[in-house]
Amino acid sequence: MSDSNAPSQPPVLPFTGERFTPECVREIWYEHWHRYAFARALCAGKRVLDAACGEGYGSAMLAQVAGHVTGVDLDAQTIAHAKARYGHIGNLSFRKGSVTALDLPDASVDVIVSFETIEHLAEQETMLAEFRRVLAPHGLLVISSPDRETYNAGGESNPFHVRELSREEFEALLRTHFPAVTLYGQKLAFHSTLWRLPDGAGQAQALVLAADGSLATAHEAPVYYVAVCAAEGVPPPSLPGLSVFSDREASVYGHYHSEIRRLIHADHRIIELERELAALRAALGRE
Repeated sequence: MSDSNAPSQPPVLPFTGERFTPECVREIWYEHWHRYAFARALCAGKRVLDAACGEGYGSAMLAQVAGHVTGVDLDAQTIAHAKARYGHIGNLSFRKGSVTALDLPDASVDVIVSFETIEHLAEQETMLAEFRRVLAPHGLLVISSPDRETYNAGGESNPFHVRELSREEFEALLRTHFPAVTLYGQKLAFHSTLWRLPDGAGQAQALVLAADGSLATAHEAPVYYVAVCAAEGVPPPSLPGLSVFSDREASVYGHYHSEIRRLIHADHRIIELERELAALRAALGRE
């Protein structure tokens, strides 16, 4: 539903640590894009509200399939950026506003997405009440929140978070306004993965984001096959449709982080050496 008159050199919003930008790399990129890709299937032909839309990248993805998407964010500079970068998309609009006081009529949207928002607010119940007010009776809310018990484990707390929630607190808060809640867990990790293959097929489906921002369904081909076979003419015992395996220390993930730190240190050292070399050349030129 978008036209092809996209700006050739869209502006880039500086990353401050408070709002994700699509120019970010590594883990945070996968986490943030995946949430929108996950919700996209619920938005086909719908009136969608992206509450606390930030930079606007997710609103633009949802607009690929939605009837219309409205992105709302409290920060005027961020909204101005979103309009400049994604304003060419015909079924997408942005407006400045608070998620605790939405300037929208009752029952006026079909789907609300609000990712990594609730932990930034003290008025969490007020926000959810507003979401319930503007949702149509058949509406859906897709919302994310970091788990307080694991999000900061072994690291520093996020200075932009006002109130983080445990699983129990998050579910209880949601159920005060939404009687039907299905909870999903999200974690970026290195795993060995086994999945059940449908009859006659040898591939699994995956959501893949292209460089132009379009989302496609790709097929992941197995590298190995593992078969469970029964001697009698009865189906083998049922096993989980998805099995993931790792070691307790997640050593592959730790090695990855170690390599990233090493490369960053090497980059900084190269910059220092280049400056020293430039200074030596300048000194020799003066002699």
